[in-house]
Amino acid sequence: MNASKTARRSMSISVVLAALFIIFAWLVLTDRLSSFDLLIIETIQGLESPLLTKAMLLITKTGEGLLLIMITLAIMIVLFAVLRHRRELELLVFVSLTSACLNQLLKIIIVRPRPTLNRLIEVGGYSFPSGHSMAAFSLYGTVTYLLWKHIPNRAGRIVLLTLSGCFIVLIGLSRVYLGVHYPTDVLAGYLASASWLLLSISLYERWIRKIS
Repeated sequence: MNASKTARRSMSISVVLAALFIIFAWLVLTDRLSSFDLLIIETIQGLESPLLTKAMLLITKTGEGLLLIMITLAIMIVLFAVLRHRRELELLVFVSLTSACLNQLLKIIIVRPRPTLNRLIEVGGYSFPSGHSMAAFSLYGTVTYLLWKHIPNRAGRIVLLTLSGCFIVLIGLSRVYLGVHYPTDVLAGYLASASWLLLSISLYERWIRKIS
């Protein structure tokens, strides 16, 4: 698929995902998904054990603060060694930074308090959408996009998608397990970040076509 088609398709899917996020946010604000949240929370937190708690604490730390910055820098170094294209790394930095800003803006607009049931760690701020989920999707989603066209075989692409998907899902699950997010916070984070990532890819593809 050429850059023009990729840009158009990414833009179209981005708009659809943004619309889904708005609908999802309305359902949350009107308390129509509380039963779903409670069911998933009870299921995930019902698995609680000392070993699993340690694992979830480690996983959740990979989506925040200094450790997230270190992981991002390490990925950038690897990507530079593989891709050797500065513009592709600029996309990674742009999506990661703007996604974090978008998350804070959405939290301020929606103002959803964090859950209080069985909280294993203390975290401040608002709950919706999950910042960790958005950060994970932005980082690993962008990496998947950048590496995809450089992987020639189907098996390699499947491995790439599987690894990225596992990191994204595990970070989201860790937030629910630790009691600092509702499942709908995590799902909303994925929707918002996916929409923003695809919009960024669309603009990036158009920019690359323009300057090439």
